[in-house]
Amino acid sequence: MVYTIQAPAKLNRFLAVLGRRADGFHDLELVTTVLNGVPELTDTLSAEPGMELSLAISGPTGEGLVPDDSNLVLRAWHLLEEAAGHPLPAALHLEKRIPHGAGLGGGSSDAAAALRLGNQLFGLDLPDDLLLRQAARLGSDVPLFLLGGTVLGLGRGERVFPLRPIPLEPLLLVHPGLHVGTPSVYRALQSVGYPFPEALASLPAGAIPPWRNDLTGAALWVCPLLAEVREALRDSGGEPLLCGSGSCWVARYPTAAGRDAARTQIEGLGKPWSVWAV
Repeated sequence: MVYTIQAPAKLNRFLAVLGRRADGFHDLELVTTVLNGVPELTDTLSAEPGMELSLAISGPTGEGLVPDDSNLVLRAWHLLEEAAGHPLPAALHLEKRIPHGAGLGGGSSDAAAALRLGNQLFGLDLPDDLLLRQAARLGSDVPLFLLGGTVLGLGRGERVFPLRPIPLEPLLLVHPGLHVGTPSVYRALQSVGYPFPEALASLPAGAIPPWRNDLTGAALWVCPLLAEVREALRDSGGEPLLCGSGSCWVARYPTAAGRDAARTQIEGLGKPWSVWAV
């Protein structure tokens, strides 16, 4: 029997960099929403029991991804085997739609999906707290995908807490097809500095957190071409925000009609950009 699970993208509507830690990582505060229900920005992971562990990768954004032990899906599966205490042979298939290096958390979402899928496929009944600990070993963004919905992330982002759902404004996401490496952006912070070295102030119930990403200056330092997308979104009447460490941008609009008009305007530029309305 084949089991299938969805691995959606995510959107950080608030990302504060509070400083560098002694271990070289940075203390962050994040408010993240998992973008469920957007098929164009959702990977699909399927699995069935097999004679050995294997991973096949396909899909519009799967080119160049290698199913070796550096792959987050296989790393997550090996952590499940460690927790189970025995091998979990399975034939895995990952259909990739989330662009790599866009700041949308595709690899982390795939890893979280692997943890959930393997737990289900083999009836391991591993508790949620154990899965969250394993997820944190894989990467800072992986735990938030296990929770889903709207999530507060602290520390490196791996300490996660569920929040009340925050309604999303009409959004337009634009990916210029560029890859921006997260480590290079964090290294660039040493050159551009920390623009807002303070955490999110306490908000009353139901209040919407600021539209903010402290990595924007560093990402533009690493990849100046990103500014072209930002300006196009501004010209369309949107309020742009960099997704994670880049290279995808999201812009919010007062109305869905304004968002749709902006999509037509941006697609009319003739740029080799991918555009999604949410």
